[in-house]
Amino acid sequence: MDRNFNHRGHIMTEQSEAGGQATEGAARALRALIPAERVLTRGPGYTAAVSLWNAAVGHRPVVVVRCADVADVQAGVRVAREFGLPLSVRGGGHDWAGRALRDGGLTLDLSGMREVGIDPDRRHAVVGGGATAGDVLAAAEPFGLVAATGTIGSVGIVGLTLGGGYGPLAGRAGLAVDNLIGAQVVLADGSVVEADAEREPDLFWALRGGGGNFGVVVSARIRLHAVPSVVTGLVLYPWTQAERVFDGLREVLPAAPDELTVQSAVGAGPDGEPAVMILPTWSGAAGAGDGPLRALSRLGTPSAVRLDTGPLAPAIAARDAMFPSGRHVAMGTRSVRELRPEVVAALVQYGAALPSPLSALSLHHFHGAAARIPVSGTAFASRDPHLMIELIAVRPDAADGEAHRRWVESASEALAPHALPGGYPNLLGPDDTTQIAHAYGPNAARLLKIKTTVDPDAVFSAIPLPTED
Repeated sequence: MDRNFNHRGHIMTEQSEAGGQATEGAARALRALIPAERVLTRGPGYTAAVSLWNAAVGHRPVVVVRCADVADVQAGVRVAREFGLPLSVRGGGHDWAGRALRDGGLTLDLSGMREVGIDPDRRHAVVGGGATAGDVLAAAEPFGLVAATGTIGSVGIVGLTLGGGYGPLAGRAGLAVDNLIGAQVVLADGSVVEADAEREPDLFWALRGGGGNFGVVVSARIRLHAVPSVVTGLVLYPWTQAERVFDGLREVLPAAPDELTVQSAVGAGPDGEPAVMILPTWSGAAGAGDGPLRALSRLGTPSAVRLDTGPLAPAIAARDAMFPSGRHVAMGTRSVRELRPEVVAALVQYGAALPSPLSALSLHHFHGAAARIPVSGTAFASRDPHLMIELIAVRPDAADGEAHRRWVESASEALAPHALPGGYPNLLGPDDTTQIAHAYGPNAARLLKIKTTVDPDAVFSAIPLPTED
């Protein structure tokens, strides 16, 4: 027994020494190529770079490159390959599963590349790989323009876009992914390409839904929309009316015009007890949305109605406070065609059993412009009208982690018989293998072929891709 233990310990020591040599060698190689202060292996800068939105993630790379430009990214990719270090990319750091970091690897931190350039005449924005949704909205607002983003401003816009990007303008403008016009990409060999409809069209197709699995998107060109103001806010219903409200919402949503996208949720109300929240966004002409918005305040007897008119940017920024960094998070996702009684029953059951006042069930409305994109038009394949449900278990610290994970898993299992195959790739975790297998539907084979062509050694791993049968 002692001999075996010593033998294993000896091997581990050799591996540790080899790993340490690789780390030191990689750091030296990087410092010969880029300014030394951008290469981090310890210290406050390193600590900041490995701090993610989800504090439950404990992955720790051995080297972090604080990228300032494309050349830094190229150097990081080449050095990671030379020294055999797993490679990851950190944009906004919001991926709940922590794929921005890999244990023992090299992380390219793009958070310093947050520049946003607005072309108001062409209604385009060129954004750095580390820019957040809030950065883009704030830059576009003075021109009366908006981007199709998610519901939280602190999320990295590139990562959100590459995986899908449900948001308050989905009905009018499509998902974030539908508004990607082009991208500058560093490939696995360190070369740089421009991908759009004319240049590298297969790569461009794969980027629109396939995530960061094909290279490092160091900048993206996205379409903007002339929406100087929206009507948005909250209609809050007491929990005793939950079934009635969801039943009414089932009738209202199919008739919603493109200009109205409705997020709904079960979460803790002001008294800490579960409540139903309706969060509509009207992006059409002033006054034209009064009828549809009024219908959402008559699904029951609301305890509060707060709808305001103004730019989208501050409305999105205000929601950041609901999901700050540093908490411990477990998540799951299911998509359903409609709020059938069985779905409502599951929402009510698990809404009544929220594992903490910070947790929620959030439903994202997919319709209108987003549903008119052909299935084969982008790698993102879920194009029928539906509701994407986020199962979000949040706790302030590491306590009760197993109970929170069980709640997510149980809610997901309860919804599964009534859900569409697959799920939203941006929210699927590494263990969601059955959903991953169906996440891209008929687009899976083409996506995997492009992956094999562009990144044959699987240097990049971002949101989960299916595997070949």
